[in-house]
Amino acid sequence: MATDPLFTVLKLAQDAEEQAALKLKAAQLECQRRQSQLQSLNSYRLDYMQQLSAQQGKQIRADYYQQFHRFIRQVDDAIRQQAAVVQDADKQRQYRQQYWMETQQKRKAVELLLEKKAAARAVKQAKQEQKMTDEFAAQQFYRQRLNSSS
Repeated sequence: MATDPLFTVLKLAQDAEEQAALKLKAAQLECQRRQSQLQSLNSYRLDYMQQLSAQQGKQIRADYYQQFHRFIRQVDDAIRQQAAVVQDADKQRQYRQQYWMETQQKRKAVELLLEKKAAARAVKQAKQEQKMTDEFAAQQFYRQRLNSSS
């Protein structure tokens, strides 16, 4: 019996699913990396704000205070930009996850088809075996009848 072409389709579906899983993993790692960078920026900002709080009650030069606020605005801008980068990375991760789930679903559909074909073959084979058994039993019955009537 020739190899079922569905096995080739299954192999292709498995390869596509594997590639999709690798791309999903890369997107997850990139998303985590960018999220970590955002957390670092937020932590950096918090540290500087705590330094300013520690200066309360002490005399601070006006130019130092202005410079500090200018720096905090720059950090805030960097945080907003990084938050947008994180959002883009998360969208990419979601897209990759959806694609991986679709490839997984396709693979499972091909596997189900192969299972159904195998089950149908097993039923057909069982019927053929039963038919052969019935024919053998009938032949034996007729032989015994012929032998007993002679």
